[in-house]
Amino acid sequence: MILRVKKIELTIEADDVLLNNLVEKGKSYYPNEFGGFLIGYYSDGNRHLHITDTILPKSFKASKYFFERSTKGIENKLNKCYKESPQKMYVGEWHTHPDSSPIPSLTDISAISAIVNNQNSNIANPVLLIIGYSKTRVNFGFYVWFENKLYRYE
Repeated sequence: MILRVKKIELTIEADDVLLNNLVEKGKSYYPNEFGGFLIGYYSDGNRHLHITDTILPKSFKASKYFFERSTKGIENKLNKCYKESPQKMYVGEWHTHPDSSPIPSLTDISAISAIVNNQNSNIANPVLLIIGYSKTRVNFGFYVWFENKLYRYE
């Protein structure tokens, strides 16, 4: 799957196998939300993002309308990714919206903004993937934080 934000000329790519794995992992926590960290790398002068992996949190809080992951133990997993493939890095977050659409809530927007403004984070344009699903459908919403605004990939 390759998507584009036309207004700012960014593209994103994620393998269908990875996306299907995220859906299945998320559904295993139904009816609660679930999510994790996105790993990938950039090409084409940082205009094209390849999402390659996920790291799941060791601990989290979740309900039907809420997901908060911990960063405990994540640094070791990120370091392992970097050692295996130096171009790979943390690129954003993903989570599910069970029985709902993949539209960011105010909480989602606030969380992405907090990542950008966190002095320990060195990511200027984090990606947010929301997986909205029901028993009969799955929809993906890919977003990028760019110049203090959340844009949707189409």
